[in-house]
Amino acid sequence: MPDSHHPSPVRRRLRQGRDRLATVLVTAGGIGVIAALLAIGVFLAVEVVPLFWPTGATETVSQQALWLPLEGADDPARYRWDPTATLGTDEAARVSLVPLAWGTLEAAAWALLIAVPLALGAAAHSALFMAPRLRSRLKPTLELMEALPGVVIGFVAGLVLAPWVERHLADVLAMLVLLVPGLLLAGGLWSRLPPRLQQAMPLGWAGLWLLPWLLLLLAAAHALSPWLEAWAFGGDLRHWLEVRLGLDIAVRNAMIVGMAMGFAVMPSVYALAEDALSGVPRSLAEGAQALGATRWQTLWRVVLPAASPGIFSAVMIGAGRAVGETMIVLMASGNAALMTWNPLDGLRSLAATIAIELPEAGPGGQHYRLLLLAALLLFAFTFLVNTLAELVRTRLRRRYRRLGGGA
Repeated sequence: MPDSHHPSPVRRRLRQGRDRLATVLVTAGGIGVIAALLAIGVFLAVEVVPLFWPTGATETVSQQALWLPLEGADDPARYRWDPTATLGTDEAARVSLVPLAWGTLEAAAWALLIAVPLALGAAAHSALFMAPRLRSRLKPTLELMEALPGVVIGFVAGLVLAPWVERHLADVLAMLVLLVPGLLLAGGLWSRLPPRLQQAMPLGWAGLWLLPWLLLLLAAAHALSPWLEAWAFGGDLRHWLEVRLGLDIAVRNAMIVGMAMGFAVMPSVYALAEDALSGVPRSLAEGAQALGATRWQTLWRVVLPAASPGIFSAVMIGAGRAVGETMIVLMASGNAALMTWNPLDGLRSLAATIAIELPEAGPGGQHYRLLLLAALLLFAFTFLVNTLAELVRTRLRRRYRRLGGGA
């Protein structure tokens, strides 16, 4: 009687053939992705070359026109992006990429400033303190937010959020003033509750029982905003900002872009950081607490250093998405190529400029190649950011490997 546990030679060869075919397909897919990336970079570089070396078909552009200010122009007009403008014989080309690069970095900076603290805080609470039952339901929900299309987020930000913020500046300011003290007050009040109430409201379920408190803070901010505006800003915050600080207020501005893009970037940063923190061995945290460390000291001195490679990668991936985001910036920024430190001014990014102007640029013309140059800059920046993230992640992982595995 043949042994059923040993497959026949035919079945063995078929299994080996399937394994080899899968290996070949996976290898070919990886090589194809690398080849596609290299091909994109080479295509962009080849198309941009005629901008700097004359070929007879395209007018050349000087480096000074791209990166240096216009001579004799006022401060607001020193850097201009208007490649389709009709110029006189003695006028310099208005093709400066500086305001576009500024807008790209400004939008990404505001997005990361909003997204990273919230995402890392949520990841730390979810991985270390949240009740397992609540975490099993909340984490997939937060990760699903990453599937929201950028065009939907940009639509809501540009047509709903921006006008509301413009009409309720005092409410927004009051919310910002009350949010952090209100959360600290909630923690202080919880620590003073009787033990029975603390058991009924454990920290592992704080994500739920804090929601009514947050709604109460928002209601308090809405109630106090008229008093705050009358007491500190003479009854008109918008007029005070324009007269006292000289800040122009655009309906769609950098702050709106930061809020919308931060909402879009947050799920990816949260998911990667949460996985990194969850991968830290429990023995490290338990050992630190057994030696007398508090929860905060354990998180700050033990868990975060061990998970720092994964956390750094999460932040860098979020930065890469923020730099390359198109639809949110396109719909929520006002698309004004300005260079100011005012977060209430509009901006214009490289990606949004490509999306707006590429359909109108004639193939092979100067405008067309300038937009491809902007695309090459985005490509190079994203490549460098991801490379830097991988190098730093590898170095940090090697440094903390002695801790016993993890991120």
